[in-house]
Amino acid sequence: MTIHANLIDGDWVEGPNSSENRNPSDLSDVVGLYAQGDAGQAEQAVEAAAAAFPAWSRSTPQQRFDILDAAGTEILARKEELGRLLSREEGKTLPEGIGEAARAGQIFKFFAGETLRVAGERLASVRPGVIADVLREPTGVVGLITPWNFPIAIPAWKLAPALAYGNTVVMKPADLVPGCAWALADILQRAGLPKGVFNLVMGRGSVVGEAILASPKVAAISFTGSVKTGRQVARRCIEGEALKKFQLEMGGKNPFVVLDDADLEVAANAALNGAFFSTGQRCTASSRLIATEGVHDRFVEALTAKLKALTVDHALKEGTQIGPVVDQRQLDQDLEYLRIGQDEGARLAWGGERLNRETEGFYLQPALFTETDNSMRINREEIFGPVASVIRVKDYESALAVANDTPFGLSAGIATTSLKHAEHFKRNSEAGMVMVNLPTAGVDYHVPFGGRKNSSYGAREQGRYAAEFYTTVKTAYSQP
Repeated sequence: MTIHANLIDGDWVEGPNSSENRNPSDLSDVVGLYAQGDAGQAEQAVEAAAAAFPAWSRSTPQQRFDILDAAGTEILARKEELGRLLSREEGKTLPEGIGEAARAGQIFKFFAGETLRVAGERLASVRPGVIADVLREPTGVVGLITPWNFPIAIPAWKLAPALAYGNTVVMKPADLVPGCAWALADILQRAGLPKGVFNLVMGRGSVVGEAILASPKVAAISFTGSVKTGRQVARRCIEGEALKKFQLEMGGKNPFVVLDDADLEVAANAALNGAFFSTGQRCTASSRLIATEGVHDRFVEALTAKLKALTVDHALKEGTQIGPVVDQRQLDQDLEYLRIGQDEGARLAWGGERLNRETEGFYLQPALFTETDNSMRINREEIFGPVASVIRVKDYESALAVANDTPFGLSAGIATTSLKHAEHFKRNSEAGMVMVNLPTAGVDYHVPFGGRKNSSYGAREQGRYAAEFYTTVKTAYSQP
């Protein structure tokens, strides 16, 4: 089987080792063999990006537009193929995989347009005859460390703006999902990206990621992953030889509030989608379902009925609604939290069974806890699987208080027909993104993404707000 190599300075370079990429729906299915780089290859990639930066940072907006637009066009044309690859290596259902691939193409198209809209300001100085220009320039060599749960969309929403604003890049994708990152690298090569502008080094975070963090030639790091690792990234950016700009997207323990006046069908569908689709492996998943007394029992009944009707099976099988958990380690973590919840006194109202299907895979029945309170570990810690808890509260005021009582602050939602409560929740929810009568998971690519507290640190991702991270501001004075 051919080994998919790393991309360094425009050349495909095999690593000292390689690893199998296996399908979590069918462990006998080897998606491919992918290079495992080492610290030396990471350093070579950084050197290549640094050497390419002067020319790329001064390239014309038209050149960058043409390359990003061509990449977006190819991604969209191949969305079924790329979506199938994504579903094979990560376990999302095929419709979800195709949808994510299409989103990656749309992201590249959006940032192709942004190359033509980098704005500055010209201001009159307070000193007579002096002009002040405020300019945006590329940040420099950017290290991108991406997660496994969105293996093409998250690399795209980091990579596209980095390139659009004139930065050069070294990217390390998650070990579990190298295939989509490799496909992006291949597409960008064909789109005409100059050598060294984008470098892909696959391998262990403790080896490749650490080497990228250690390099004084890397100006900025954009990271998506766990809170624990995010804190380590922050420390390395601050303590290194050269201070690095850093952007962290981490965990969530997102609330979805259901009020007495909610449309029950809307509420149950939003909770089902937000908590369980993509196997619950989304940082924006609705893992805390907060229901007021008047609707609690009816909401639990409606949601449980929908859970019982879900089809859990091979991600590529037609009709599958929930695919497998990504790997054994994640499955073990999910099962451990199911045990913890029951030990804490929560009632397992539905699910939580390890499932067997025609092919050997990491199948888990979606699980719903009831009779929980917000102090339980299952309501404080991110599980990152198809597990959600229902918390019973008295009224809207107590629901808002419970929703905000969390160390995280990424996404929050509410189901209500009350304009008063909807507007109050949008204003007072301590989250970076708020949804009304919609799932907490599911966002647009042209508006900012990010949260507060332990969920995010630094500038927002996506949309025109991406310029805050991928550019640096310069003020220039002149006297004609």
